[in-house]
Amino acid sequence: MTGQIAWKDGIPVSTRFDDPYYSLEDGLAESIHVFLSGNDLPNRLNQPLHIAELGFGTGLNLLATWQLWRTGPRHPLTFTTFEAYPLSREATVEALAAFPSVSDLADQLLDALPLESQIEIARGLTLHLIEGDARQTLPDWQGKADAWFLDGFSPAKNPELWDPALMAEVARHTAPNGTFATYTAAGHVRRALAQAGFAVDRRPGYGRKRHMSTGRL
Repeated sequence: MTGQIAWKDGIPVSTRFDDPYYSLEDGLAESIHVFLSGNDLPNRLNQPLHIAELGFGTGLNLLATWQLWRTGPRHPLTFTTFEAYPLSREATVEALAAFPSVSDLADQLLDALPLESQIEIARGLTLHLIEGDARQTLPDWQGKADAWFLDGFSPAKNPELWDPALMAEVARHTAPNGTFATYTAAGHVRRALAQAGFAVDRRPGYGRKRHMSTGRL
């Protein structure tokens, strides 16, 4: 099922969840602050790594990761992402046009869409998009992630993607000492992740968000 969007001041907004796909201030900077720094990726991409994500959206988190990864030694990197409502190629083109600093990577990603299966989008970088409700698809996934990007729409708008049972599946599919990062600091999300086995921390958020959450299994 394709995600439906509207545009507000040039920002794509999900009509299903009434929530923007990325920060109204600077989506790429938010991705770097929350997901890359929150998982300490600048210091961890010196080894093979498997990143998993709840909520592919426009693919901006992937592009931020790819941009960082290509500046280093380029150890094998796998990026698995779970998405119930993929955007159309046309919507993705328009959404990513706002970020010229990653336009070359966006072009390579767009050339690979729509994703039918796992694909090597750059030498050493493998992307696997798993379409469907993560509550059904994640339990059947055979992988384990070293780092998680928890990037569903707001817990108030999209509570299903922050359900305690799903957070337990995230933990079950995390490698020893694996990490997560998310833009939300909602108490029930933090408690669910702690109950799942993560040591949860609260950190300064990006932009108008006072706090975000990170954790280690």
